[in-house]
Amino acid sequence: MWQQVYTPLGGSLGYSALAAAMPLFVLLYLLGVRRTAAWIAAVSGLAMALAVAVGVYGMPAGIAASASLMGAAFGLLPITWIVFWAIFLYRLTLETGHFEIIKDSIGGVTQDRRLQALLIAFAFGAFIEGAAGFGTPVAVAAAMLTGLGFSPFYAAGICLLANTAPVAFGSIGIPVITLAGITGLPVEQLSAAVGRICAPISLIVPAYLMLVMGGVRGLAGVWPAAFACGLSFATTQWLVSNYIGPQLVDILSSLAAIAAILLVLRFWRPRDAFELEGEHAPSIAPPKHPLGKVILAWSPFLMLVACVLAWGNPALKDFLNSVTRVIEWPGLHHMILQTPPVTAAEAPYAARYTLNWLSASGSACLLACILSILVLRAPFSLVRKVFATTAKQLSKPTLTVCSVLALAFLMNYSGATGTLGLAFAATGVAFPYFSAMLGWLGVFLTGSDTSANALFGNLQVVTANRLDLNAVLMAASNSSGGVMGKMISLQSIAVAVAATGMATRDESRLFRFTLRHSILLASAIGVVVLFYAYVMPQWAPGA
Repeated sequence: MWQQVYTPLGGSLGYSALAAAMPLFVLLYLLGVRRTAAWIAAVSGLAMALAVAVGVYGMPAGIAASASLMGAAFGLLPITWIVFWAIFLYRLTLETGHFEIIKDSIGGVTQDRRLQALLIAFAFGAFIEGAAGFGTPVAVAAAMLTGLGFSPFYAAGICLLANTAPVAFGSIGIPVITLAGITGLPVEQLSAAVGRICAPISLIVPAYLMLVMGGVRGLAGVWPAAFACGLSFATTQWLVSNYIGPQLVDILSSLAAIAAILLVLRFWRPRDAFELEGEHAPSIAPPKHPLGKVILAWSPFLMLVACVLAWGNPALKDFLNSVTRVIEWPGLHHMILQTPPVTAAEAPYAARYTLNWLSASGSACLLACILSILVLRAPFSLVRKVFATTAKQLSKPTLTVCSVLALAFLMNYSGATGTLGLAFAATGVAFPYFSAMLGWLGVFLTGSDTSANALFGNLQVVTANRLDLNAVLMAASNSSGGVMGKMISLQSIAVAVAATGMATRDESRLFRFTLRHSILLASAIGVVVLFYAYVMPQWAPGA
């Protein structure tokens, strides 16, 4: 059994952390400076991670290869499995002509690009995040905005920025539930703590989105809707997370936001004219369609929501999981010994891959696609064309996703992630701030708040206990800070690029666009955690 060592370079945490971070430096350099395609950056980062794992940490090459393959498998299922069928569903509505009716129905509510972004990217995206997660909201919402006339770049960027507030409670609360399982802390307290950290940021995200789209002038034109959207979402997020639990936070919060926007629009309309750079459809009054045709056009997405919600039903989920197989990954499971301080005690490192091909959210999307084919009466030739187009569109994004997940799993099993975590823990009194940044780093690496919680959740608790801090607050900080890493994860960028049909050369541009917003908002989360830790500790659950 190979034993992890967290300071392989002469026992120095600083030098070891620099070595551990080399794959991340490669990613940032290639994307941010050289502006290479995301798949090239991801493969290069994986190659560097292999070199560091074997050459610096002394990880046996066979175990390193096995860890990388397990990460790649996770990239295929559940992530690519979800994204493929979400994009297939969008392209099906597009090829059958029904997306034009969807566009007209939204344009009938409002032609203002800012309000369309609030309704689709923020509110509807949050609903899909709560029901499915794992890339589905970005794929669906970005494709819809592109179809409405947004430029592919702005559609992708806006959806990545909007998909922040709901991430910690995505996929029926899975990130928080996973965090509770990893740390052994009460799920109710963790849910409440995440809600109390995220709600103040959720309050401002809609307004922030408007600032990004049009500056102060752009926000001034729609501030009543942005304020109502943020207030309704944040208030519901706070109440549900504290008094009901994590499962329905996003679904109820998004419905509240949609209702608030529609209510405001009954009494108020923007007076200014607003055009978004690069939009490719004129803002003209859309034609009206019979109610039956509108419902038929929306039926694929309504069935998507219904199927995903049904997949989250405990009784049905138990049935679907009856065919799930948990595979002890060959050449990796219990082949590595984890040691303190990353774990409370020495323990073999488990490596179990859950082959949940039926209970995965992607299978709910697949069922929605099958039902949509039947309801829309799509001919087989068209279905075959949509399938082929979707597969071609996702070829390079799939390579990106699998490479980055392989990198993340390799860093985790080699001990490099533990080294970076200990470096953050060494910040001492400032740790509450860096606790959030550690979650941010975890989601940047894995593309998933759930995975970041599994990666760093227990380390947060161990560090909190060593520093005499609130363990519930620090664990919740990991999940809360992680939501701001979602917009810069290469998986999310690859999904957004695929959904909007952007050229792969624009991936680095999209990364640079989201990076500054990601750092700023993650820092805001860190400040909120500092407030709870030192100014009003009695407001934090578990104090």
